[in-house]
Amino acid sequence: MTAATHSTLFPQVPETADAVLDGLDPEQREVALALSGPVCVLAGAGTGKTRAITHRIAYGVRAGILQPASVLAVTFTNRAAGEMRGRLRQLGAGGVQARTFHSAALRQLQFFWPKAVGGDMPRLLERKIQLVADAAARCRVRLDRNELRDVTSEIEWAKVTQTVPADYPAAVAKSVRDAPRDPAEISQIYALYEQLKRDRSVIDFEDVLLLTVGILQDRHDIAEQIRRQYQHFVVDEYQDVSPLQQRLLDLWLGDRDNLCVVGDASQTIYSFTGATPDHLLNFRNRHPNATVVKLVRDYRSTPQVVHLANGLLSQARGRAAEHRLELISQRDPGPEPVYTEYADEPAEAEGTARRIRDLIAAGVPAGEIAVLYRINAQSEVYEQALADAGVPYQLRGAERFFERQEVREAGIALRGAARAGGNDSLLDDAEDLPAQVRAVLSTKGWTTKPPSGSGAVRDRWESLAALVRLAEDFARAKSGATLSDLVAELDERAAAQHAPTVQGVTLASLHAAKGLEWDAVFLVGLTEGMMPITYAKTDEQVEEERRLLYVGVTRARVHLSLSWALSRAPGGRASRRPSRFLKGLRPGSGSLGSVGVAGSGGIERGIGGGRRKPRGPVLCRVCGATLTEAGAMKLMRCEDCPSDMDEGLYERLRDWRSEQARELAQPAYCVFTDKTLMAIAERVPTTDGELSSIAGVGIRKLDRFGADVLAICAGGEGGAGGDEV
Repeated sequence: MTAATHSTLFPQVPETADAVLDGLDPEQREVALALSGPVCVLAGAGTGKTRAITHRIAYGVRAGILQPASVLAVTFTNRAAGEMRGRLRQLGAGGVQARTFHSAALRQLQFFWPKAVGGDMPRLLERKIQLVADAAARCRVRLDRNELRDVTSEIEWAKVTQTVPADYPAAVAKSVRDAPRDPAEISQIYALYEQLKRDRSVIDFEDVLLLTVGILQDRHDIAEQIRRQYQHFVVDEYQDVSPLQQRLLDLWLGDRDNLCVVGDASQTIYSFTGATPDHLLNFRNRHPNATVVKLVRDYRSTPQVVHLANGLLSQARGRAAEHRLELISQRDPGPEPVYTEYADEPAEAEGTARRIRDLIAAGVPAGEIAVLYRINAQSEVYEQALADAGVPYQLRGAERFFERQEVREAGIALRGAARAGGNDSLLDDAEDLPAQVRAVLSTKGWTTKPPSGSGAVRDRWESLAALVRLAEDFARAKSGATLSDLVAELDERAAAQHAPTVQGVTLASLHAAKGLEWDAVFLVGLTEGMMPITYAKTDEQVEEERRLLYVGVTRARVHLSLSWALSRAPGGRASRRPSRFLKGLRPGSGSLGSVGVAGSGGIERGIGGGRRKPRGPVLCRVCGATLTEAGAMKLMRCEDCPSDMDEGLYERLRDWRSEQARELAQPAYCVFTDKTLMAIAERVPTTDGELSSIAGVGIRKLDRFGADVLAICAGGEGGAGGDEV
């Protein structure tokens, strides 16, 4: 983590231009002072690239070299753009435009449409999937939900690579791309999709770029007007630029070269969307006089994590690998990465949840822990395992922070209290800003102690607690700040989507984790077929999978765990192999000379929650068939085999579970899932041993709920459990 990231959320604005340069390392300082001509910053993971480019812009503005309104900084996500705007504001460089490519193009398109085209601009289509479905239906092509999503992605790829429908089949063949359907079929759907958009007077997000490019190419007067407005350009994550985005950038620039690009070819992981590192790798060919600066001092990760990351890339092949950066950690040593092999996926999830509980108990905040996987479908087993362990979590890519109902309600309450001022009795005993915020949010569900477990109540509390922490940081940084000042800060953050941290373990795909970092990262499911993914066929596709794992490794600051399971389900054949990318890195897998991870103590053998033992195939207790589905194995019978469940007992267990869930402020499934209750009602256990043999009843739940469940099974009502989860 860079020094900037470690500093308070609200640092004091530097008093002078030279003060903006304070704290930069020599290479970052070189970037900040390179204010003219083409500049290429090759920035490794964790090396402070955002710090370098924001200080570059701020120094230029504060020194009077750059006019704020003449600078356009573009990146790829609203979150990154919001972070950049926030940092520039803190450095005294407000007024600089920091946007995504789409956001910048949309503003220009809306402004110039009446002049360039006339009339009202077509409505922007936020989700194209329904229109693609309509186009497929008219083509008499039946697509299931997954195929529909894949065909939609293919249309997006075609548009950002500037491929028209008629040329799509040839473009797919040339790119060695695996189309989800017959290319001729997709070409037909693509063509009709474009026709339906015209008929309905709508445009999609790719059209925003295409239409802006078209206007700038055709109307030189408009292109010149934009070029007069913007004199200096900064492009972050340049390795992810698509051909269409590069074309738009070229039109913005014209014949000028005041361009600063920042990127790392080793973090190119979005080629399936049309992104290519070629523009970054060819930058010096296009601009022979460019200033090139390499950032390799890693402030984020410990030497142990960096050593593994460097070792992973040392095996890479291809053009991007030829330009890899050898990172040098600037942090104190930390623990070695942990490699763990599990018998099956549920055991891997349980073992991961157990390790996470240990880290939290040791003082690592839940919000500083992440579980990263290759595809979103892997999340479910980890959601269940964390819920069973009583660990709060949040899914990356879920609802935006400022769009959450409780956050909107909190904003309204804070705004009302700010308007009322001294007339609000809630604030009578509140001596400072944080106390005022705590008083207001206590009416919305915030308490000094968090509710037990996970679920909706805990999620709501976490959102409100994040606002309380933000108020505390704000008050420390802004002496004398009022409630009105905080409301204004929240409004600015909402507009920038610059959310405070929510305290819950993050579950995310490796792609969604790009640009983020945590104290502890668990990389799970690292088997052949998943990492690299099965459909990575070509050498370049496999290398992109390696880069994806590299991105995952470099998200970790201190603790890094890598794990895999030998089979999908308990009792399954142990046919899986660890990812090829770990060869020479994990102990006992061969040597890469000086690159191996020394001192890691070998591979741990996880057995899931300290209780799972290897066993043979699980057989249906009714028909004797081998069971493979988790739900069937929990019931110990095929789903369609007759049940001998005691219906009355099942209903009593459900009523008891509902009461427990209310007391613990958790979803009902965090107590026991429906399948577990069914299994209990079918087998009617009479002892701890019989109850613990049912899948879904672990040691913790046996201790916590066992007496109640056995009492209910014996015909009693079951008592109230303790407070600890």
